[in-house]
Amino acid sequence: MTNHDKSSWNQNISRPTAPVTNDGPDTPSRRRVLAGIGAVAAASAAPGGVFAQGNSNDTDVLIIGGGIAGASTAFHLAEQGRDVILLERGEIASEASGQNMGGLGGNGWGNNPDLLSYLTAGGVEIFKRMQIELGYDMEFRLSGTLTAIHTDEQFEYFQDRVSSLRAQGYDLELLTPREARAIEPEANGELLGYQYATQRGQADPVKSTRAFAHAAQVAGATINTGQNVTAITALSAGGYAVRTGSGEYRCQTLVLATGAWCGPVGEMLGIKVPIVPIRGQMWATEAQPPRVFNTIGSAESSFAWSKDNGADASHPPNLTHKNRQRFIRHLYGRQRKNGEIIFGGDRESLGYVTEPDRAGIEVNRGHAAEVIPLVASLPISRVWSGLMPFSLDGAPIIGKISLRENLFIVSGLASSGFGRGPMAGKLAADYIHTGHMTHVLSESNPDRCVTEA
Repeated sequence: MTNHDKSSWNQNISRPTAPVTNDGPDTPSRRRVLAGIGAVAAASAAPGGVFAQGNSNDTDVLIIGGGIAGASTAFHLAEQGRDVILLERGEIASEASGQNMGGLGGNGWGNNPDLLSYLTAGGVEIFKRMQIELGYDMEFRLSGTLTAIHTDEQFEYFQDRVSSLRAQGYDLELLTPREARAIEPEANGELLGYQYATQRGQADPVKSTRAFAHAAQVAGATINTGQNVTAITALSAGGYAVRTGSGEYRCQTLVLATGAWCGPVGEMLGIKVPIVPIRGQMWATEAQPPRVFNTIGSAESSFAWSKDNGADASHPPNLTHKNRQRFIRHLYGRQRKNGEIIFGGDRESLGYVTEPDRAGIEVNRGHAAEVIPLVASLPISRVWSGLMPFSLDGAPIIGKISLRENLFIVSGLASSGFGRGPMAGKLAADYIHTGHMTHVLSESNPDRCVTEA
C-alpha cells in the first residue's frame, strides 16, 4: 500500500515507445492466451485532464471501478474493439489497487494450470507485456519471494509443500539460511530455512494501475473519474442506466469491479454479493540504500491457516483477527525503488473502518524484524491502510451473474488483487467479448454465491 500524490498522473505514466504486437505462431498456447487481439498504437504520456467526462454517456460496456481489475478489463475489451466506459468515484488507483505492497506472481504455471495459476503466472506475463512491450515504467521486476520458516513444525510442513508443488511442475525451492543470505544478505541467518519462489515479483501499485487505465484509453476506452455511482436501473429494452452524482450512463453490459464495495453496489441491483471489506495496513521506513532485494514473507500464517483458516458464516478464511482478537501474524514486505522499506500483514474485518491501528503496526514491525533484523533499528516514517475485497468462501468471484441480464463481476481477489487483477480482467474481458466462459473460470463462477437480496 502506498500514498502517492494524486496530482502526479503525468509523472506516473511512462511514454510507450512501440506498438502492441501479438505473440508469434511459435508461442506456447498457454502464453498465447495473454496476447491482445487488437493492436494499440504507440502513444505519448497522457496530458493533464485526460479523464474529463466524454461527450457521450452511452456505451456497449460500462465498468464501475478504477482499480487494476477494472482498468485491465477496460484495456482488454478496448483492444478487442469494444466500446467501453470506465467509471471511478475517486482517482485511478485511489483505493486498494494503489495502497498495497506491490507483490505479484505465484509459483509458475504448473503442469495442469488452474485458476490460481492463470491469475498469478498469467498476471506476471501481462506485467511483462505492459512494461517490456508497451513501455510503461511500472517498476516491475521478477525479484522472487523469500518466506521465512521459524519452527520445526513449519519446516516439516514446508518440506512437504515444496515437494508436492514441485512434483506438480511449480517453481519453488527450500533454502538453507546460508543459501537465502546469498541472495538476501539482510535475511536472518538464525532461522531454520526459507522457501524461495522464483516466479514472484513486485511493481509500483499506483504506476501500474494508472498504466492499465492509460493503455485502455489509448486503445479507445473512456475513463471518467470523480463519478460516484448512486443508482443502477435495469432498462426494459435491455441494458442498464447508471446514475452518478453528475449524470447518467447507459450500457448494454455492466461490469462490477468495485472491490470491497461490491456489496453496496450489488444492493443497487437487488442482489447480494458476499464480499466483505477487510482492512490491511502497512508501514514504511525512511528511504535507505538498497538493502532488501526480494519480496519477503513468513511461514507463520500459512502454516496456521493450513490447520484452521478461521472461516465461519460471517468471516472469510485467512484473517489475522476475529472479533477484534488477533490469533495469528501475517507478513509481507519489500524495498521500493525510492528506498523505503515497507511491510504489512494484518487482515481484520471491521466493516469500512480504514484508520490504521498503531498496536497492530508494532506487532507487524516485530514480525518483520525477526526475518530482516535491520528494520528493528529503523524508525517508522509513515503508516497507511486500505480495504481488500474478501469473498466469504475465499475464492475469486469472476464471471457472469446469471440472476441479471448482461451483468458481470471481477472481484473477490482478497489480499492479492494487485497481482491477480490484470489476468482477472483479461479473463472477464474475453468472456464478455466472446460469450464463452473459459474452463478455469468455473472455479470463480458468481452463481455459486451471488443471490437475490
